[in-house]
Amino acid sequence: MTISERIDTFLDADAFGVVGASSKPYKYGNKVLRCYQQNQRTVIPVNPVAKQIEGLACVASVSDLPGHVDSISIITPPQVTEKVVEEAIAKGIKNIWMQPGAESAQAVTACEEAGVNIIADGSCMLVVMGYHEH
Repeated sequence: MTISERIDTFLDADAFGVVGASSKPYKYGNKVLRCYQQNQRTVIPVNPVAKQIEGLACVASVSDLPGHVDSISIITPPQVTEKVVEEAIAKGIKNIWMQPGAESAQAVTACEEAGVNIIADGSCMLVVMGYHEH
């Protein structure tokens, strides 16, 4: 698949998880979450500490995401991304988008070997989906 086909497949999901969601508006983990909201998408923040971000209830880990979540955005340091990807593959997540800076060669290889649709080429969801600050 081309990168644009990978992105279309990712965005076709009914619901999305944001791993590394942040309550701090200047952090990318918050901007990505708000980008989904701006595009009227069903989104669930994944944060092990926060109970709620941007008015949405958080889950503590990828394992806690509801079954209808097929796509996750990852905004974590690369060594954390590797653990997130292991959990996502075990859960059966079909699409993973590693935001720029979250990529790990090991995590990308794990996705490819598991047949997961992976976006980790530096494409930024905020650009693709047309994020804007209020």
